[in-house]
Amino acid sequence: MKNRTKLPNIYLGVMIALMYLPIVLVIVYSFNESKISSVWDGFSLRWYKELFRDSSMFEALMNSIFLAFVSSFLAAIIGTFGAVGMAKVEYKSKGIVEYVSQLPMMIPEIVLGMVFLTYFSLLNLPFGMLTLIIAHTAFCIPYVYMQVKARLVGLSPSYVEAAKDLGASELRAFFDITLPLVLPAILSGMLLSFAMSFDDVIISVFVTGVDVNTLPIKVYSQIKTGVTPKINALCTLMFIATVLVLIISNFVGKKGKVDNNEK
Repeated sequence: MKNRTKLPNIYLGVMIALMYLPIVLVIVYSFNESKISSVWDGFSLRWYKELFRDSSMFEALMNSIFLAFVSSFLAAIIGTFGAVGMAKVEYKSKGIVEYVSQLPMMIPEIVLGMVFLTYFSLLNLPFGMLTLIIAHTAFCIPYVYMQVKARLVGLSPSYVEAAKDLGASELRAFFDITLPLVLPAILSGMLLSFAMSFDDVIISVFVTGVDVNTLPIKVYSQIKTGVTPKINALCTLMFIATVLVLIISNFVGKKGKVDNNEK
């Protein structure tokens, strides 16, 4: 009986090891003195210094941060108003519309990339930061939409009704009542969208221009020409940043649920 109780723990340990051991190795070898990633030659911060001296890498990082922030911000606005609007309407095709709104999360990124490439070509839009923002905003919207939609389901309509009874308009009731209550969900969805946009490679490759380079594309192109521990150092920093964003997103989401339950 005791052996049976240990099996789930053993299984969980093996799965965690398989998933995170490669990440641990990347982090460890980012401190490797040797230029060859697979050969350990002593502890060193050499490749972190090399990374911070790389101006092209820093430019790509700034492009990725700007792109992720603008895309997640626009997705937060569109996704929030979409979720609030869908919660107020009642018609037979509502379920179909909600399903279609989630398609960008389910369609393979290579398909989305081809679609955006064709669409922007038909519109004669110059490929660059503008097309990147449009494409990233489009696939980030569902993440905000789903978070806000789930929060709205748990909200009592009596709050808004009470505000209207006191003379508040529809717009005033939204900004004074609905928006503060769903704000944690908006922030959570925005942070998740930021992480998804920051890490995207496939869609960005299809819609970027020759003068605009994002960090994931830069890393991918360098991997094809030869991997050095500098890439390991960069991946370590990106991994830490992504984990921090997800932790903050999870914390904001839980705090919002607690505050909502208290109210």
